[in-house]
Amino acid sequence: MDHIARAYWLRRPGEGEIRTVALPEPGPDDVVVRTLASGVSRGTETLVFRGGVPANQAASMRAPFQEGEFPAPVKYGYLNVGLVEQGPSELVGRPVFCLYPHQTRYVVPASAVAPVPDDVPPERAVLAGTVETAVNALWDAAPRIGDRIAVVGAGMVGCSVAAVLAGLPGAQVQLVDVNPARAAVAEALGVGFALPELAADDCDLVVHASATEAGLTRSLELLGHEGEVVELSWYGDRRVAVPLGEFFHMRRLAVRSSQVGTVAPARRGRRNGCDRLALALRLLADPRFDALVTSEAAFDDLPEVMASLADGEPSALCVRVTYDSR
Repeated sequence: MDHIARAYWLRRPGEGEIRTVALPEPGPDDVVVRTLASGVSRGTETLVFRGGVPANQAASMRAPFQEGEFPAPVKYGYLNVGLVEQGPSELVGRPVFCLYPHQTRYVVPASAVAPVPDDVPPERAVLAGTVETAVNALWDAAPRIGDRIAVVGAGMVGCSVAAVLAGLPGAQVQLVDVNPARAAVAEALGVGFALPELAADDCDLVVHASATEAGLTRSLELLGHEGEVVELSWYGDRRVAVPLGEFFHMRRLAVRSSQVGTVAPARRGRRNGCDRLALALRLLADPRFDALVTSEAAFDDLPEVMASLADGEPSALCVRVTYDSR
């Protein structure tokens, strides 16, 4: 096997680079994977790029195959689809998803990869980690048939949640975002769209994923009596104010967090992380998810792409990273 690969590293906050790395010799239970595509998880990866991971959250923020430490230098990322070149016979030649950073080739335990179903294009499967977050959030939220639901924040996670909710019978689902261009994405996903000031209220459930104080406030405003906000946002080192006066107590509202690091309590006794990821990959057979991939970039251009995203490039949802096939 070729023992040399190339990987994207954050050299220092605000500056990335491509490095040459040496691969370990694979063991009998390992696979060698050649990357076909990876995805930039915009919210988390730009927070890492800016050096915004709080010191007291560094351990919980570690990606499964991260190298280095926050704030930098660090190799970070977790949306990777590749082709197994060496390993168990049942995996060789198969596309697989792995929570691995942006790197041209890598060696991991065979247990760390999930086969991509035959009816899911590998380039769409880079969304599996984000759709897995949506699955966990909806296990937490437990939406019901016919619910009025708002998803506030039309980033990768919010759009993934909306896409899954679109299949809930009788539900009225609206995607809420400050960017009117997200209306086209909502239409492709099969859900409604509204700017924050025009969103329908009296919701049974609001899923918040904008990572803004204004978004969280609006999420509470949209709830009906005894409604609940499920908070998916990761704020890093920022503090946010929550309006717990005014209508909060009178309506008996609730806010609770959902985080993909552990399986939701509602399913923890019956499902594990592998089950959850396999479900996310099966859901990606739906071509509507293609609407979440809004641009592509070559692997060699990642340092410039990450800087652009961190500067607030507004149109991007998932940036799919392409790799030389050699």
